[in-house]
Amino acid sequence: MDVLIALIVVVVLVAAARAWLKSEARKRRCAALLAKYGDPDIVEGIMSCSFWQGQTEEQLGDSLGQPSDIESRVMKTRHRQIWKYHPAGKNRYLLRVTLENGVVVGWEQK
Repeated sequence: MDVLIALIVVVVLVAAARAWLKSEARKRRCAALLAKYGDPDIVEGIMSCSFWQGQTEEQLGDSLGQPSDIESRVMKTRHRQIWKYHPAGKNRYLLRVTLENGVVVGWEQK
């Protein structure tokens, strides 16, 4: 019986340590993003893995990570990129985010 109690205590301590470490890592990332962007609203959006119109390329990368694929087109007056996330087959993606001149202008989500 004592061994079972000791095992339960160890499991609870390990779970608590993991939760604390995860919380500390989140706090450090939040502080780094706040130092980088200086706007709590932007940091909140990035931490919740959101994307929005007007978001910069760098903010999108911080929010969603690097895309699985990028399609680029250079036109006379603008540079358009389509960042593709969540592959669902050959050249099929569940999320496509369109950027023009480094700023999010729209997206298609399936």
